[in-house]
Amino acid sequence: MQSSRPFSSAAPIVRLTNGFLEPFDNAVATARTCYSPRIVTPEDVRKDDRARAVRDRIARETYQAGHHTTLQHATFQFSLENVSRQLIWSVLHAHPFYNSEQVSQRYVEVKPDRVIVPALPERQEALYRGVVESQMAAYARIGALLLPRAEAEFYRLFPGRRRSPEKWVGTLRKRCQEVARYVLPIGTFAHLYHTVSGLTLHRYHRLSRALDVPTEAREVISAMVREVETIDPLFFRNVEDPLPLEQTHEARVLAEAGRSLALGGQEAREHRAEFDAGLQGRTSRLVDWSARGEAAIAQAVRNVLGLPRQAMDDGAALERVLSPRQNPYLSEALQLGTQGKLMRALVHASYTFQKKLSHAADSQDQRHRMTPASRPVLQASFVPGEPDLIVPALLAEVPEALEVFTRTSAEAWVAIERLVDARVAPELALYLLPNAFPIRFLESGELLHFHHKWVHRLCYTAQEEIWRASVEEVGQVRAVHPRIAEHLVPPCTLRKQAGVTPFCPEGPRYCGVPVWNKELRDYERLL
Repeated sequence: MQSSRPFSSAAPIVRLTNGFLEPFDNAVATARTCYSPRIVTPEDVRKDDRARAVRDRIARETYQAGHHTTLQHATFQFSLENVSRQLIWSVLHAHPFYNSEQVSQRYVEVKPDRVIVPALPERQEALYRGVVESQMAAYARIGALLLPRAEAEFYRLFPGRRRSPEKWVGTLRKRCQEVARYVLPIGTFAHLYHTVSGLTLHRYHRLSRALDVPTEAREVISAMVREVETIDPLFFRNVEDPLPLEQTHEARVLAEAGRSLALGGQEAREHRAEFDAGLQGRTSRLVDWSARGEAAIAQAVRNVLGLPRQAMDDGAALERVLSPRQNPYLSEALQLGTQGKLMRALVHASYTFQKKLSHAADSQDQRHRMTPASRPVLQASFVPGEPDLIVPALLAEVPEALEVFTRTSAEAWVAIERLVDARVAPELALYLLPNAFPIRFLESGELLHFHHKWVHRLCYTAQEEIWRASVEEVGQVRAVHPRIAEHLVPPCTLRKQAGVTPFCPEGPRYCGVPVWNKELRDYERLL
């Protein structure tokens, strides 16, 4: 019998684990404090009937006028279980105003039943489940096939560890499952802690029916709202109804372009070809930058210090803020860039990259919230009949594993098309897309935030695709801003230059390569 829920798999588990206990009264108290000679407390705004009438009026008027920072003081931490990675990528992590700690597919093995399954007619659900079973079997098979090649590379890097191979079995399996996960569907479940402000939760609610996952998002976000209402039924008193899917901006533009909400077709194919040609063979291509970035940063450094050019020329100013020999903040474990007045000079150079990463890699890349991107509507970029995949380096080295991966992904493509032909909503069919599906986008940011990203993602332990993209990006910055790029190095090189030991901060996760002795042009890795 078909479930009354839109999904036949396990329901999402949404729990409010921490949060403000009186967010509504607190929001009004903060608003009133702006016009008061003293701090107004939540107790003040609800102390009697008259105070409560004023409270309700202020709450209504400030919301309608768009003065929403009052809602941002309240913070709510949720634990979420049985939510798809597609929901996380498309909604929960698609904006900068959140914090999450999420189970990693790089380090935690995925169990066979941990995938979202829509409530479909019997024949279509059987097709869907069959593909999921095939993907899960391929995940296990690919991991086993990759192991010998991973072992060979690992012991080449660490020859001394051959004497105690039992210690490294778990490490090697994780390296293999990190690559094998590319065959898993984006509908695979995850669990996480997710913290947002009350303002973000209002925004979630208003756009809960937007592409790409309106059905699942509506279910999860409604549960988050209900959890908050258990501690304060007033907090969503003035909330706006969710926009219907057809009234959301992206859906309207697609409809006006004659695309409706179907899967992409010839136009998506043409866009894909145009985008990939624009990459010029790269993963990430620099397409725009601040022409006077180096000079602007140098001038900003002098402005902060009140120095004339004759006292500090551009080169000296850049060294003062970018060199770990002269800037002690760069060797701190805690990122101090946004708090340090001199470090904030780095906001005056910015870069834009045209970029293509797998869904798996982009799910990590988007966690760098201060280098935002314009990511696609997934169903608008899907091209029927043409499997489109990112292949990790290790997978490409093992032909038998690559064949399993390619065949299984092609089966998923066929199943998606058959499901849509049977009038299954594209958002549901696309849960079968493998993690390897490419995300094509533009990403922009200021040097202050790219600096933080590149330092950490140039580390050889970073996810492979993001590492390769970072190597390409820094190389291209070197061509336009060489005095900046000479200081864009991984943590170990930065620590060596700062005189901090050990050079590698990763401890037992040391990659095995003395990267601090290498030039960027010599960077290469398989694991």
